Amino acid sequence: MSRFWSPLVHQLTPYVPGEQPKIPNLTKLNTNESPYGPSPKVYEAIKQATNDTLRLYPDPQAQDLKQALADYTGLPANHIFVGNGSDEVLALAYQALLKQDKPLLFPDISYSFYPVYCKMYQVDYEQLPLDENFKINLADYQRPNGGIIFPNPNAPTGIALPLGEIRQLLDNNPDSVVLVDEAYVDFGTESAVSLVKDYPNLLVTQTFSKSWALAGLRVGFAVGQPELIEALIRVKDSFNSYPLDRLALAGAKAAVEDQDYFKSTCNKVITSREKLTQALSQLGFEVLPSSANFVFARHPQHEGAWLAQKLRKKALLVRHFNQPRISSFLRITLGTEEQNTLLIQLLTELVNN
Repeated sequence: MSRFWSPLVHQLTPYVPGEQPKIPNLTKLNTNESPYGPSPKVYEAIKQATNDTLRLYPDPQAQDLKQALADYTGLPANHIFVGNGSDEVLALAYQALLKQDKPLLFPDISYSFYPVYCKMYQVDYEQLPLDENFKINLADYQRPNGGIIFPNPNAPTGIALPLGEIRQLLDNNPDSVVLVDEAYVDFGTESAVSLVKDYPNLLVTQTFSKSWALAGLRVGFAVGQPELIEALIRVKDSFNSYPLDRLALAGAKAAVEDQDYFKSTCNKVITSREKLTQALSQLGFEVLPSSANFVFARHPQHEGAWLAQKLRKKALLVRHFNQPRISSFLRITLGTEEQNTLLIQLLTELVNN
């Protein structure tokens, strides 16, 4: 059937998501999902929305959700854009803002969807190496570019760029869009949303999949000044005017409004991260300083692929990336206390035998 493919399809190497196998009694610590369910208010909101109105299209402007996010961010609703997961929001940003005459810049170790989108939308790009400590070097980004994109905290390293350095990056690139992808921001670093009012070239994206525990609803959003938001809307409405269904809109709004539950679960993950980091360090692992809901760790005497394979045989999944510079690492999602304890027990057996 490949003879019917367009030339572009032949050139694509699709993003590979975390494994989702059907294994009995599986412990999944490989896809950075929340170990805790969403707010109980989400279930109630979805239940209330499950009625005869499902025969009608959802609000194409998502006005109620945008207003809830406006209240949450402290910015006007015209600074908010919502989409079908932050991946869709990123895809629209590539088309609306990042496809320029000069190359898009992003780290060599980063979210692996970025180069996929570049090839999909035919965006020229350059990947700039992280330093020896796996951190972004701001000086590297002082070169001609058509935009800059990076996760903060970075993925898969978990290392965050301080707000002051993001401000410096914006000051150094006033004529380019700087997109800060904050999928994991709620687990330990400052959001760049606070800078949006000062920088017309800043777009911040976030997702409901991690800290809001709504990966199954597929909701993401962007925050930026109206000129950037309008560009996203123009592309969205030329592609899919109704990206969020009624249940997703209702559930996401309820999640935003239950701040007590949100903060409680984020704090649980942060506490678990510190405990897991300490336990891994005691086993001889090098653990990078994480501000995310995962840790990135390697053991000096055991290959990452081998450890991941051995854990999988015990029905516990972690993420291994067979890529230069990071092939010795495991990316481990923070689970419940019971899941984290099981992980340490299994790793103790592996590294001590």
